[in-house]
Amino acid sequence: MEPQPAIQRDTLANQAYRALRGAILARRYPLGARLVVRELAETLGLSPTPIKEALAALAREGLVQATPHKGYQVPAPSPEDLREVYELREALEGLAARLAAFRGEKKLGERLEAILQSQEAAAARGDLEAYGDLDLAFHRTLWEASQNERLRQSAENLHGLVRLLISTTAALPGRLPQSLSEHRLVLEKVVAKDPDAAENAMRQHVRQAWKALEAFLDLM
Repeated sequence: MEPQPAIQRDTLANQAYRALRGAILARRYPLGARLVVRELAETLGLSPTPIKEALAALAREGLVQATPHKGYQVPAPSPEDLREVYELREALEGLAARLAAFRGEKKLGERLEAILQSQEAAAARGDLEAYGDLDLAFHRTLWEASQNERLRQSAENLHGLVRLLISTTAALPGRLPQSLSEHRLVLEKVVAKDPDAAENAMRQHVRQAWKALEAFLDLM
């Protein structure tokens, strides 16, 4: 009978994780918001233990920042930080698309198509959390298809913050259908085995995402 408490605790931690992840990606906790364990426990009707476990998992994912002696908060990058992230993203994502077009295996197009169709369906039903996860899955598939492990690792280091920003830009008027169209173009160029065009399409996609985010920041 000893394992039962551990199973229950894990279940509660998963519940807390899903609830907090959804709230962060839905921007109910904005960038820079402090996440106080006691307050979250009261809000979710849980004890502090599963909340702490959930926050630790979110920190590993990059959606939450843990600061010693200060607790947890949603990351709050400065405009300069964001500019640097998107400059780096453009280079990494562009190279990934180029290498994927050059090295990608035969079924890469099918995998990207399946992700994109699921992403379009998520957009149609207004499920921005699923949309954002699929957006990142589309990019991650290209990182892996590049067959460059250092590139993949570098891109993964940015993925938590990028995932947060996808949720922000996807909610901006007009950005979501535009982003889907940009993904469609990248897919077409990768499938066509056109490295130059695939890189250009991806670089343009990242630049447009940055422009949308800049516009959002100007409104804050």
